[in-house]
Amino acid sequence: MKYSVLEILRQGLTGNKGWQPLWRNPGPKPAYDVVIIGGGGHGLATAYYLAKTHGIHNIAVLEKGYIGGGNVGRNTTIVRADYGQKGNSAFYSHSLKLWQGLSAELNYNVMFSPRGLLELCHSDGQLEAYNRRANMIAAQGDQVEMLDRAGVRAYAPYLGFESARFPIRGGLLQRTAGTARHDAVAWGYARAADRLGVDILQKCEVTGIDIANGKLQGVQTSRGVIRAKKLAICVAGRSSQVAGMAGMRLPIESHVLQAFVTEGLKPFINTVINFGVGHFYISQSDKGGLVFGGDLDGYNSYAQRGSLSQVEHVAEAGMSMIPALGKARLLRSWGGIMDMSMDGAPIIDKTHIKGLYFNGGWCYGGFKAIPASGSAYARLIATGSLPDYAAAYRLSRFESGHLINEEGTGAQPGLH
Repeated sequence: MKYSVLEILRQGLTGNKGWQPLWRNPGPKPAYDVVIIGGGGHGLATAYYLAKTHGIHNIAVLEKGYIGGGNVGRNTTIVRADYGQKGNSAFYSHSLKLWQGLSAELNYNVMFSPRGLLELCHSDGQLEAYNRRANMIAAQGDQVEMLDRAGVRAYAPYLGFESARFPIRGGLLQRTAGTARHDAVAWGYARAADRLGVDILQKCEVTGIDIANGKLQGVQTSRGVIRAKKLAICVAGRSSQVAGMAGMRLPIESHVLQAFVTEGLKPFINTVINFGVGHFYISQSDKGGLVFGGDLDGYNSYAQRGSLSQVEHVAEAGMSMIPALGKARLLRSWGGIMDMSMDGAPIIDKTHIKGLYFNGGWCYGGFKAIPASGSAYARLIATGSLPDYAAAYRLSRFESGHLINEEGTGAQPGLH
């Protein structure tokens, strides 16, 4: 079924009884050409591009829970391309371009809203760093501009300017960035992949990976053994656990990252804003709730819940940036498991085991990366090579020392 205005009218006139399920609910086949572990945004996007771009249709996506129940549905929905390191800048620039036409591509409204992203600067050092970053963004062909204090005030007058704890000196503005509906992205890719023949197997947990003589044989699951010519790991915060089934150790740690939403309010935040001091970011949802987040909880965990001390820390940062937030009531909070790489940048690569591929270590960049990640991972699985925009994401960089240093712990931390 193709969605359109005419189809909505037709269904409305016939009692809305003709709508079809978004995707099938098949049983597992004994064998597939490609099995993807992880039914989140990256796994579903990979399956879609494998089928659409590379003509591989005998694919299974294994999801231990339900579609939309993992990190793809547990984030703050921000889409941006404001990275300052060479490898990341090219990748996220490409991803943002894919986001702009994604709803038409999938024939499903992912509710991408290019409402803009404002990153605040509070010191001369930050202004210099963001000017460097703006130059990198512009070099990729993306829209970007630097605002002075007056420009920031005109763009976002609700920020704390008077007697501010951290005075605002300026900001980096990317008007083409914004937000998208997280579960709609998962459903859109799942529906599009299913239409191309991909089997989406929910409630199918992987319990083992079968390897013989350094070559992949298949996977053991809660729904039986499935043989596969190629296996793609794509499980976000569970990366180390699943890779461990294949005897691999990864340069990744898993942490809890909390997100928050307030009660519904009248619209007053018309953009996405990043605080330049306390790692706080916020936007306003279509329902009126203020959606925001901050730093990691700071300890290794696989629990999808966070600590109360981090709730206080994030609220304090929000109040420092927008004092009016003190009048809003927090509706709920939730946690996602973040797979944090050692240099703050992701990994997309084949492994030393023939037929086994890995995608993970997305840190804070997972949601916004979904289209480009799926496209690059699909090409790697189908052809053995990565596109130029993802070429820096090889696992071997941790061995050779060619790190991307997005975390800012390298030789020039002042540039972050």
